[in-house]
Amino acid sequence: MSKEYDLVILGGGTAGYVSAIRASQLGKKVAIVEKYKIGGTCLHKGCIPTKSYLKTAEILRYINHSNEYGIKTASADFEMTDIVAKKDETVSTMYSGVQSLMKKYKIDIYEGNGTILGPSLFSPQAGTVSVEFENGESELLVNNNVLIATGSRPVELPFLKFNHHTVVSSDDMMQLESLPHNILIIGGGVIGLEFASLLNDLGVVVTVIEAGDSIIPNEQQEISKTIKRSFEENGIKIYEKLPLSEENILVQDNHVEVQIQDSNETFDKVLVAVGRTPNTEELSLNNTKIKTDDKGYIITNDVYQTDDKHIYAVGDVIGNYQLAHVATKEGTIAIEHMFDQNPILLDYLTIPRCIYTNPEVASIGMTEQDAKNENISFKKFKVPFKAIGKSVIENNGLGECILIKDIENEKVLGIHMIGAKVTELINEAALFTFMNGSTEELATTVHAHPSIGEVLMELGLKSENRAIHV
Repeated sequence: MSKEYDLVILGGGTAGYVSAIRASQLGKKVAIVEKYKIGGTCLHKGCIPTKSYLKTAEILRYINHSNEYGIKTASADFEMTDIVAKKDETVSTMYSGVQSLMKKYKIDIYEGNGTILGPSLFSPQAGTVSVEFENGESELLVNNNVLIATGSRPVELPFLKFNHHTVVSSDDMMQLESLPHNILIIGGGVIGLEFASLLNDLGVVVTVIEAGDSIIPNEQQEISKTIKRSFEENGIKIYEKLPLSEENILVQDNHVEVQIQDSNETFDKVLVAVGRTPNTEELSLNNTKIKTDDKGYIITNDVYQTDDKHIYAVGDVIGNYQLAHVATKEGTIAIEHMFDQNPILLDYLTIPRCIYTNPEVASIGMTEQDAKNENISFKKFKVPFKAIGKSVIENNGLGECILIKDIENEKVLGIHMIGAKVTELINEAALFTFMNGSTEELATTVHAHPSIGEVLMELGLKSENRAIHV
């Protein structure tokens, strides 16, 4: 049995379902093959559930520090099962919304594993995808185009496999029945630091180990130093330049023993957060002309087309920024190119990057080191959040905002922030960079007072040698 479609999408995560909606808007008949749930990692195991946890942690932090705002209250009690239930409620609400969108745009959903069979037996101009269902049955989907958006999964360390009890992944953290007394987080990147931040707020004793020179190594150096200092002030232990090996770790039934420098430590759990790997193994890419790199990422052109011209790939499987908003934009561009809409290509220097820790981190464009690597002459300007009244109210003015500007052509190369609410503020910077704004325009745009966003106006003023408050 077979059905015909203009487009079959492998993967129903954020990139997959958004791409399906865009194709439907263009009048195309679309199917999504998803073996888990529509919404994918972002909705069920990543962006949304972790932010629900982080919101809980934020509320608890405000209660425990309420005396700083003139309020005396007893310390808050909580149950982890209630926190998980709130997270599940949020995810369920969003999931229902996505399901409604699929019905609205008449997108067919196949709950199974999709593999690419190559050219169709029914039409040499079309391709075929086989869907294998849990009950052992299968169905063929004849298509004119395929979009691969199967996402990624947590990476295991070769000497420290997930046992989902004491050695866990970020996926496992979504269903914690109780909090550990202490936890070791291996990996000082975005995922590791977000869990470090929220678990610390929930009262867990947290240790972070990073093998590289610094935590969040791809961000501006000052940002990395500030968040490390803030974490340590809040009781989180951080070790940098500390690679681990099999000799350093002993996994027991109910705990893990780890040698850290010259001491032996015991942890209830170890969270391995050293990156993610693309989900491409079950796609039968050997039936196509698709090429992958040495890490398994699918190679595409700038409109996300593979060497099999009717097959496109977007999101985590192609190895660019592994961010939901990047994947959805890549998917939209792929669909518009697929159906002759002449899309605007994505400039990755206009993509905002966010870390939802306490304090928050957000950035866009080049770091200082990026500019040095490309031999660009630049100037760097800083405004501390202590100069911004609303930020002082929010978190005593912790953090700063940094702007990097090309000396030769005055172009803004990057904006980097650490402080309260910067994961919202970065969207103004995203619009500013997308519109190729100048620092003169940033300086003369009227910003509401008091607001955290005033830091960008002040930054523009400083870069034009007209700073008022710094």
